[in-house]
Amino acid sequence: MTLPPELPTGPDPAPLLAMRGIVKRFPGVTALAGVSLSLRAGEVLAVMGENGAGKSTLMKILGGAYPPDEGQIIIDGAPVALHGVSEAKRLGIALVHQELMLASNLDIAANIFLGNEGSNGRLLARLRRDELNTRAAALMRRVGLSLPPTTPVSALTAGQMQMVEIAKALSVNARIIIMDEPTSSLTAGESAELFAIVRKLRAEGIGIIYISHRMDEVLSLSDRIAVLRDGKHVGDLARAEATHDRIVAMMVGRELSGHYFPEKRERPPREPVLVVSDLLVPGAPAGVSFAALRGEILGFAGLVGSGRTELMQAIFGATRALGGAMTLEGKPYLPRTTRDAIDRGVYLAPEDRKRHGLVLPMTLVENTSLPNLASYSRWGWLRRDAERRVARAEVDRLRIKTPTLEQRAVNLSGGNQQKIVLGKWLSMSPRVLILDEPTRGIDVGTKAEIYRHMAAMADAGITLLMVSSDMEEVLGMSDRVVVMHERRIKGVLQREGLTQERIATLMTGKAEGAKGEVTA
Repeated sequence: MTLPPELPTGPDPAPLLAMRGIVKRFPGVTALAGVSLSLRAGEVLAVMGENGAGKSTLMKILGGAYPPDEGQIIIDGAPVALHGVSEAKRLGIALVHQELMLASNLDIAANIFLGNEGSNGRLLARLRRDELNTRAAALMRRVGLSLPPTTPVSALTAGQMQMVEIAKALSVNARIIIMDEPTSSLTAGESAELFAIVRKLRAEGIGIIYISHRMDEVLSLSDRIAVLRDGKHVGDLARAEATHDRIVAMMVGRELSGHYFPEKRERPPREPVLVVSDLLVPGAPAGVSFAALRGEILGFAGLVGSGRTELMQAIFGATRALGGAMTLEGKPYLPRTTRDAIDRGVYLAPEDRKRHGLVLPMTLVENTSLPNLASYSRWGWLRRDAERRVARAEVDRLRIKTPTLEQRAVNLSGGNQQKIVLGKWLSMSPRVLILDEPTRGIDVGTKAEIYRHMAAMADAGITLLMVSSDMEEVLGMSDRVVVMHERRIKGVLQREGLTQERIATLMTGKAEGAKGEVTA
């Protein structure tokens, strides 16, 4: 990823924002235990911490979504009480969510002012459309978005949607903008554009709270880094004194042993488990072929839109292949539904765990047993003791942080939600486990745990297909790498000589010659 140049450090004015002794409790857990932090005008403050450290809860309190149980919020030296999101907006606080909150059926201008139509005492009915477009265009210019304000949001890229969200924040004259994992779904080019906007807003005197698990962006963009751990503020680091290892040690409360990728072990040659032959996925120009070996972590790299997720959905039976063949352990395998795949021991941990991997209102126990209810029933009745016994075993094995087995999935952190997804499939003895972006939005400490579990699965003979946009992850975890471009396989790289440059070359549409040279 190309990062912007470092930002200059400005003077040390009085805080624009101060949060003092913030406490927030939920049933069975204290999410925040006396957290304090401050933000100056024209400062980029990075907030880091493991999943479950309290970052999201703290930002929701600042954005007016949650009231604090204890503590004080001070803006411009005066204590304030935030009685809702609208009150926070009135005070100049805006939150750009990780999961973009745009209405795809409306155009850019309508989205920018959606929910703020009554600002300045005027109602939506009294806002002329031409005036709305003019005001939207001015805001779009501030964020470098060169499109007509009447462009439908459904036609935008993820990066352009992010700019619309920032323009929406500026429409309420925001002086404090909270950005929650803003680059999680952006390409490298879109991320570079976002970084330029962050620098521009900082120069305008806007205070920015930047939440990210991507260490390189944080070290380049931020003026200061605040670290949370287990609901407490453990300290701040100025950018000049911040290093990867120091931040990680503060986040997890210990030094990670070496790098967080497990040491790759030499595995003896093993037989193919899943063989894909000319599989034609809907929307692809041609069929694809590859073989995955027993106990192998087979990485899949490619740019956004390269067809990796669509291929995995066809292997899992979520979409039906239009042609080609597959074998699983030597027997024909062509699932027509996801149940066909599950019955054969092929499972998918999807990219969007909240929408497709979990039923968020259900408990940890219910999510664990849901794909395999028949094994927990007797004479039509669920055996709750068996459900709880299996769930407890997965909680212990994966070290899922939860106050109780009956905790609803929606109340757990992203990392622990991902562990539930892994746990429900591990409890069913997978033959092939597909992991689509397995650590997206997950902190470095939890990443290290998931990597260890992945290595243990491979050592146990489970075949893993790992789709990842994180180049470091692809290089660190893969035994071999399949590289895709425009829904075609451009090459399969062996572990020996695997480099970022070779992967990037294939990702952009070039192919390697017989001797390893790159050809057009």
